Amino acid sequence: DLSRVYGEGETAVHALRGVSLDVERGKLTAVMGPSGSGKSTLMHLLAALDRPTGGYVTVAGTRLGQLSDTEVTLLRREHIGFIFQFFNLLPMLTAEENIVLPLSLAGTKPDKGFFDDLLDKVGLADRRSHRPSELSGGQQQRVAIARALVSRPSVVFADEPTGNLDSKTGGEILELLRNSVQDYGQTLVMVTHDARAAATADRILFLADGLIVRELGADADEHAVLTAIEEISLT
Repeated sequence: DLSRVYGEGETAVHALRGVSLDVERGKLTAVMGPSGSGKSTLMHLLAALDRPTGGYVTVAGTRLGQLSDTEVTLLRREHIGFIFQFFNLLPMLTAEENIVLPLSLAGTKPDKGFFDDLLDKVGLADRRSHRPSELSGGQQQRVAIARALVSRPSVVFADEPTGNLDSKTGGEILELLRNSVQDYGQTLVMVTHDARAAATADRILFLADGLIVRELGADADEHAVLTAIEEISLT
């Protein structure tokens, strides 16, 4: 029953109006909707980047609304990975240093076998010593994906992960995200405008005016997604 209101009185914006959902473990869930539908607000609440006006979020058995800021930071570090549209890499660090940053902040190191396998799967085994300025956009997004996966979080949130990439590179990134679900059993929630991206998901949720108004399953193709978007925009 999540709600989020920005502002007060007549100028108040009701970004979410009572959304309830369960995100299934080991599955890819896509969230779609027109601009202003509430999908980014929903992601920020689920990822503990914002607090709801009403309702609550539970991550890995922990109810977020009862935590202090320090406890929220620790929960995000252990249980939540985030992939941004614009990569958000630190320019002075190498690809490897950017990837292990969440672990470095926690004072731990990655399991070598898992880390080497992760670098190989994301196609960065020969780019680990390169800085972001020496990498293409697609390679930088691969670094960002590996950074989100390296701590083996309970859930990874991807915010328009292909929005800043060309079609071919975007397709490669989608395949990489899909493989993270299949190979590592990663739980992934992706906000996207891209019907092709949504069609790779196990479940697609459509938001409009702060509410979930439709849902499609794993059998939905790109045409079904586009049809759903058009029908929602007409209502």
